[in-house]
Amino acid sequence: MRGVVGETLSEELVESIGRAATVWSGRGRVLVGRDTRRSGPLLEEALTRGIVDAGGTAVLGGILPTPAVALLSQDLGLVVSASHNPPEYNGLKVFDREGHKLTDADELEIEGLVGVRGPGGGTVEHAEDAVESYVDHVVERFGSDLGGLRIAVDCANGAFSAIAPGVFGQLGAEVTAIAASPDGTNINAGCGATDLALLQATVRAGGHDLGVAFDGDGDRMLAVDRNGDVVDGDQIIAVCALALEVDLVAVTVMTNLGFHRLMAEHGIRVLTTDVGDRYVLEALRREGGVLGGEQSGHLIVLDGHASGDGLVAALTLCRSLGGRPLAEAAAVMPRFPQAKANLAVSSLEVPARVEAEVERLNAELAGRGRVLVRPSGTEPVVRVLAEAERPEDAEELCGSIAALVRQEAGVR
Repeated sequence: MRGVVGETLSEELVESIGRAATVWSGRGRVLVGRDTRRSGPLLEEALTRGIVDAGGTAVLGGILPTPAVALLSQDLGLVVSASHNPPEYNGLKVFDREGHKLTDADELEIEGLVGVRGPGGGTVEHAEDAVESYVDHVVERFGSDLGGLRIAVDCANGAFSAIAPGVFGQLGAEVTAIAASPDGTNINAGCGATDLALLQATVRAGGHDLGVAFDGDGDRMLAVDRNGDVVDGDQIIAVCALALEVDLVAVTVMTNLGFHRLMAEHGIRVLTTDVGDRYVLEALRREGGVLGGEQSGHLIVLDGHASGDGLVAALTLCRSLGGRPLAEAAAVMPRFPQAKANLAVSSLEVPARVEAEVERLNAELAGRGRVLVRPSGTEPVVRVLAEAERPEDAEELCGSIAALVRQEAGVR
């Protein structure tokens, strides 16, 4: 299941999944949140019907960021959201009573219950204080004095629109809120963590100290410095890791080699996982870590929190700066130039000859660069990533491996 996302997600499917998930959780209390998409209310109604039919209690939180649902999850937490996807998409995310994303085994169990009818008799409640409870927790646990900081906050016209600017203001920052007027059709549209151009222009024009951008459901965050230059997830994790003095971090295979060099210099152990914040979370919990994330902006701070959270990550970044400009703090991490290629192929299996060549090249590079080839988890493409100390070397590596993939796997 891995969450369900689609451009034409049906009410019937959502109702059925809501029923199955509620039965799986023991027919208890289910917190329901949604982002600002126009299709959200109808799918929320369908989800509620499924919960009630299964004999559970639907606790409606209205528009809530995904991390708020994870934090406040009761016997189950369900979010109607397609996260960073365009406005016409919608989807469903599921959290257990601990606020954790489900394991593969849990998802298979729920899939096996899809289509099962419930006994009915459930009820509906409204979580009137959900936003307040979430904000109180975040401010108390992760807030710091932001007096004198001028910050632009891009809410992606999403679930943080009515929350994040106020939190920064409450902590003393001078805030310019942008993309904070959702109308159901503009979530993630030319704004937010997937399109930083608006934030960059705002920061440059307004003389802000920095800018932060969330995605539509609030579990992703990226930043720009006062020059409007992008500070990605790797750099943000690096800044926070040094400031928090952690002894380990968890990142994915996509993380820049410069990050690994910096962590090694400071004696910080790095756990490397497959792509996906769920795998980062699993690694952190398994090893007792509190910090990790992805280059794309899924940033996780678990010290007193349940999941990845864009607002928590932004507040932790601000606290970690210690009064320094963001550009200065981020410069501590050397970045290896990267070259990438996405290849539409007839099969998502990486050919043995490609795997052998990748292994040979990585042994030859011996830490001076690397090559990574992996099938996408969401699209019929094979992704190629190459890193090297010089951009031209990264491009050459990427090009040679991409050509081999085309030859061996067949490109449509």
